[in-house]
Amino acid sequence: MQYDPMDLTVTVGGVYITGFSEDLAEWEKDEDSKTAKVGAQGDVITSKVNNPLATLTITLLSSSPQVAYLDKLAVTGEEVPVSVIYNGDPKESITSTRAFVKKPATRTYGNEAEDREYEIQMLDHTII
Repeated sequence: MQYDPMDLTVTVGGVYITGFSEDLAEWEKDEDSKTAKVGAQGDVITSKVNNPLATLTITLLSSSPQVAYLDKLAVTGEEVPVSVIYNGDPKESITSTRAFVKKPATRTYGNEAEDREYEIQMLDHTII
């Protein structure tokens, strides 16, 4: 088995994201799916957590053609579908029908070009 970053595809609002930096993308559920509570006598009860929120972080080069598009989504607050598909081995996909870009990327100007990092709040998600 061999990992190839070229097997990753990310779309936001139907737009293919290109110009990734070294870190590409990271997805994380915002809360645990289940919690456990232990009573004074050692009894344990579990609770299902119904929070569907997750965060997708994508890191782009400042020269990525999609920087302006993602900044515009952040400013308008428009909700869009998002998908992250890895076509390598093992195949994985994460999709959301409702997501928004939390804020425009931070700008840092120095002696070399800096990355643009975007956090996308997924209001629902499906993992396959």
